[in-house]
Amino acid sequence: MGEHFKGRREDQRLVTGHGLFAADRTFDGEAHAAFLRADRAHAEILSIDASAARAMPGVLAVLTGADTKAAGYGSASPLVVYPGRGGSKMLNPRRQVLAEDRVRYVGQEVALVVAETAHQAQAALESIVIDYNDLPPVIDLEAAMAGETLLYPELGTNLAFDFEYGDEAGVASVMSAAAHVTRVELDLPRLVGNPMEPKSATVCFDAASGRYDVYSPTQGMTLMRDSLATGTGVSADLIKVHAQDVGGGFGVRTEGYSEYCTLMLAAKMLGRPVKWTGTRAETFVSDHHARAAKLFGELALDTDGKFLALGVKWIVHCGGYLSQAGPLINTMPPRSHMAGLYRIPQLYGRHQLLLTNTTPTTAYRGAGRPNVSYLLERLVDQAALETGRDRVELRRKNLIAKTDFPYTTAVGAVYDSGDPAGMLDIALKESNWSGFEARRAASQKSGKLRGIALTMFVEPSGAGRSANEEGAIKFGDSGNPLIYSTSGPSGQGHETAYPEIVGRVFGVDPLSIENRSSDPNGPALEGDGTVGSRSTMLQGSAIFLAAQEVVRKGRELAAKHLEASAEDLEFSGGRYAVRGTDLSVALYDLARDNPGVLDSKAGQKIHVTFPGGTHVAEVEIDPETGEVALLDYVAVDDCGVALNHTLVEGQVHGGIVQGLGQVFCEQCVYDEETGQLVTGSFMDYAMPRASDLVRFRLFDHSTLSPNNPLGVKGVGEAGTTGAVPTLANAVLDALRQAGVEKLDIPFTPSRVWEALAAKG
Repeated sequence: MGEHFKGRREDQRLVTGHGLFAADRTFDGEAHAAFLRADRAHAEILSIDASAARAMPGVLAVLTGADTKAAGYGSASPLVVYPGRGGSKMLNPRRQVLAEDRVRYVGQEVALVVAETAHQAQAALESIVIDYNDLPPVIDLEAAMAGETLLYPELGTNLAFDFEYGDEAGVASVMSAAAHVTRVELDLPRLVGNPMEPKSATVCFDAASGRYDVYSPTQGMTLMRDSLATGTGVSADLIKVHAQDVGGGFGVRTEGYSEYCTLMLAAKMLGRPVKWTGTRAETFVSDHHARAAKLFGELALDTDGKFLALGVKWIVHCGGYLSQAGPLINTMPPRSHMAGLYRIPQLYGRHQLLLTNTTPTTAYRGAGRPNVSYLLERLVDQAALETGRDRVELRRKNLIAKTDFPYTTAVGAVYDSGDPAGMLDIALKESNWSGFEARRAASQKSGKLRGIALTMFVEPSGAGRSANEEGAIKFGDSGNPLIYSTSGPSGQGHETAYPEIVGRVFGVDPLSIENRSSDPNGPALEGDGTVGSRSTMLQGSAIFLAAQEVVRKGRELAAKHLEASAEDLEFSGGRYAVRGTDLSVALYDLARDNPGVLDSKAGQKIHVTFPGGTHVAEVEIDPETGEVALLDYVAVDDCGVALNHTLVEGQVHGGIVQGLGQVFCEQCVYDEETGQLVTGSFMDYAMPRASDLVRFRLFDHSTLSPNNPLGVKGVGEAGTTGAVPTLANAVLDALRQAGVEKLDIPFTPSRVWEALAAKG
């Protein structure tokens, strides 16, 4: 594909304060909004008195659940369209945009105040009086399953979805006869996505056309538009979602949150723009959370160490209602890669999704993939320990061979390409795996515990709701091209990647090409957004095909312009030339002189690719303090063709850091008696810092994907998918030297110290 484009062209604008984020937008005559949120986890709403708030200075309107109910507002539909165990259907309780009869988690939206200023709106919230009848909160998964207290009595259960796949009887039979069965049970902490940019939105309503313009952070204008349409009943054709820069997505910026729906109603009622910018405290309680599950696994082996069967069970917190993506990412995608990079003849999984009085959960970087790899790689390490086998050789014995690709798993997933053994060899070499015991001995002399781990993973990337992803190229008055797609950036580098793809097809400088992602005023395009590690693979491929169509159309125009046969033309460096002559014409000149003729749109059929990786981490623990130091991290990844190594490495680096946060420090904690979120600020919820990191050593060992014209696979979530099991296993390898056999993440200093102290 030619030389790599160096750097990211958007960075200069972003790091010098010239970005345009949702809260930066201002409009003439805008009013300001503030939300009153539930201060308890579970209660009936007996009455709401907002009369005093409505009388306060500057207040324009106060909306409650009665208003959103009267407007016909309701819940966005989860993306699950398939049956569960025994043909059962998912139970999806109606989502109350503003709470009507009950509140079901701390932070749920109860009322909206709109005023002339943000301070006036906030002050008026204090005057709203609500009479509650408190109900017992359901916080624990076991309590939710028992169903003594129901979040939605009309459902008769807290179990929203019971999903299974594979051969339950076959796996059970193998387990009963296997030479050895390893079992593990893991507790996954609840996480907060915490994007740099809190939720924010301004809604403008045009009464003449009935159109809403919604300015908010989003990972895809079509995802947000359709979610808002479902939640409000407004036709999607009447909603335009605008987002230029988005300060972090991670999966929590795809859905039309209740706040945005309510702002749409307020803007229509008042006939003026209504703006709301959330606080960090609101991010903690009202942005959808992540992970929050219990994982169970069992792995059967024969006498030679061959894997025979894998059975898994997930029990997942859905929160107070079902988010759009949460039920999906906790069921179907895990099925596709549950076997990892190993040959496992029998597979079975069961995933139970429960409603609890907690903030709803959704997709978050990795979107279920880290759960899969964490459970499987913990099983493999534990199996090696229990059977007395070398953990690397146990993996090597069971790896899918390069010649086996495309490989079909026991549940029908098809891995497109890969070279697991090749990645393993590079990781062992670059990490100096063979020299570890000497390094461990040196740590022991200084009173430290040293551990190392190697894990392997594969993950699905791509897929989506739409049958196709479309991209378009239009030419401006100057003749220079503009790129349009449904995929907008939240740090991935679209402004660099997409022009680079087109620039290579045209043979021109990418800087002459402008990217306009998620432009609601651009051509109508089918597709989703920047989710599931899919942007370059799907939207990039569509743009690539559109660029090829431009070249084809341009050849016909050039033939007429040069009075030559199209077969006699060569195209290079952005110019068509008559072979063997000095006659030529530039593509951009043809576009300028023939307005609209070269504009092109193309589609890429939705498909899935399977990137993979082998990661190695080395850590050292100070038993006196419980502090864990990361000493080295090696990542070998297969993301297909790496079009821009700067972008690839940035994505892997960021993913590893988010995995590090999950393993070492991040955790939401609810008080089980009151349902209050104990970790509701950065004073209580730790995030990874630069001082926690080392220079990650990243290596590319990619195999071409046959599933798209660019040969690429996803990479945005690979770092997290690999980091969670690798870091966790490395810490456990160190702790075993002191007799600690089991400890759940996060491995905070206090938890590690307590585990070591318990062993004396």
